[in-house]
Amino acid sequence: MKKLGFILLLICSVFSYSQEKKPLARTLLEKLAAKEATSLDEVTALYISYKKDIDTINYLLKESINMSYLKGQMIGYNSLGRYYRDHSFFNKAVINHKKAYEIAKKIDNLLFQIKILNSIGSVYRRQDDIKNALDYHQDALLVASSIKNPSLDIKKTISIAQNGIGNIYLSLRQYKLALKKFSKSIITQKELNHKLGLAINYQNIGYANQELGNLDIAIENYNTSLFYNNLINSNIGKIICNYSIASTLIKQKKYTEALNKVTSVVPIAIKENDKYYLTSTYNVLGLAQVYLNIPEAEETLLKALKISKEHNIQQCIVKASEYLAIFYERKKHYKKAFFYYRNAIEEDAKTFNDRNLKYVSDLTTKQEKERIDNQIKSLAKQNEITQLQLTKNKNTLTIIIVTSILVCVLLFSFFKFRYYQNKTKILSLKQEALQSQMNPHFIFNALNSIKLYIINNEQKNAVKYLNQFSKLIRSILEGSKIKETSLYLELETMDVYMSIENVRFSNEIDYTTVIDPAINSKQIKIPPLILQPFLENALWHGLSSKEGNKSIVLSVFKKEDGFIEISIVDNGIGRKAAEEIKENKSIKRKSIGIGLTKERLKNFNNQYILSYTDIIKNNQIAGTKVSLKIPYN
Repeated sequence: MKKLGFILLLICSVFSYSQEKKPLARTLLEKLAAKEATSLDEVTALYISYKKDIDTINYLLKESINMSYLKGQMIGYNSLGRYYRDHSFFNKAVINHKKAYEIAKKIDNLLFQIKILNSIGSVYRRQDDIKNALDYHQDALLVASSIKNPSLDIKKTISIAQNGIGNIYLSLRQYKLALKKFSKSIITQKELNHKLGLAINYQNIGYANQELGNLDIAIENYNTSLFYNNLINSNIGKIICNYSIASTLIKQKKYTEALNKVTSVVPIAIKENDKYYLTSTYNVLGLAQVYLNIPEAEETLLKALKISKEHNIQQCIVKASEYLAIFYERKKHYKKAFFYYRNAIEEDAKTFNDRNLKYVSDLTTKQEKERIDNQIKSLAKQNEITQLQLTKNKNTLTIIIVTSILVCVLLFSFFKFRYYQNKTKILSLKQEALQSQMNPHFIFNALNSIKLYIINNEQKNAVKYLNQFSKLIRSILEGSKIKETSLYLELETMDVYMSIENVRFSNEIDYTTVIDPAINSKQIKIPPLILQPFLENALWHGLSSKEGNKSIVLSVFKKEDGFIEISIVDNGIGRKAAEEIKENKSIKRKSIGIGLTKERLKNFNNQYILSYTDIIKNNQIAGTKVSLKIPYN
């Protein structure tokens, strides 16, 4: 009876406290609403003071709705979204954040629009919904970029968006790309002395280095993050840093030290009750217990697996299954070990493939938009070319009609200059038009190859191919902005191009580059992407119909007559056979690549010499040689 009385007294005390603080909060809310124009920070502070008390948050939100106080409603819905996110109720979190965002748009508050977009992106990241996470963080950056002379708060939100995109790269296991994003984000955080932002960035940098195998650097960054989390007294930050350090220590086989580190934050993780970080803590704790042969390891990991399944935390499901497999393997329970290993692999493969398919799908959508934009630009450029041609004809007619012999000489010189100026501009526009058409065509073929790798679950090949593809796209974009590049960079770009095209030939082509030692390829200048059409012809006309071994040799030699000679030799079917195959095709396409390349070469240096030679062996055609001679001075 005494125990029952004590419990009733405790309940009454809690109820009395709750009833007492709600009127106080309401009184403060009414005061803030009365001076609505300047009360945004104070409303935020009011909700933050009750951020862990969902009853009071709901009470304040209800009162804001009764008072038609939009700012209070906006921050109330956003606070609810944050509460639900921290307790792993992700669908409820998104719903409330989106309600807050609609009000932020209604009252035209750009700062809160950016903050809420970042919050929604963060919720989707925890669910491994990469496409939505990327969309919302990019929308946050887009809104922020529309603001001239951004305030410190806006700069902070930009940094958070960059950090969020970095986390997406972590999910895609693109750790080097993630480090670049975190490096940009941390610059702003240092300028603003934003301790929470610095803590988050150093933690993420530590994780990227841990996955790259830089364990000492990872621990150094985790400790820096922990330093900032201690300054701001962030319990969540302390939890993350300690189990991250413990995870790295396990990789260094310092199991006792790892156990002590993670054990120190278990009570804090239980108290905070954020399921995402609680399961991560249990996973690291369980793994340390496994390696130290502590009996509770099985119970700890099963608890982590249960919580992560209940809240659909995919990454934690994979880790718990993987660690349970290690536990049972060490216990020689091989049937159970196999079951959990298989479960970990299946879940991880499913998640990783889904992420990549969504990511590539997003890239494809963006590329389709770029293709349409390029078509519009191409039409505009073609129209400008037509106008220039008409202007040239009009000028020529004017010279014939209105000038005398003396004036004709002067005007002829002037219009001749204009003629060549227009001609040069026409060639430049044609080059840009060609690039606008080539980029989408080639990119879509490459993306299809990447999709095929992903569908076939060839993850390493997909990542490798995607890296080569991004490097080539960067070279194409850089080449479109300049008139000339070094022979060294052109050969590098061709290496990447051939490695990508070779995938479509099942890596059957033996591609070799030979450079004369007497040549300094970094000093010789040529037009960018000038060799690509010749390599493409060798691939698709010379080798695509050939059986057996296939090879292309690109050679660069210095000639005694002041020229360098670039030759492309293939062992294909020859020009005559290729032309016959082309004639027999039902659909004939007019090739403009070589013609435009010749015009670009002529515009660059009209002393160039281009020749084609059939290679004869045993009285039979055994390939084609394309020779391009350019003055090297």
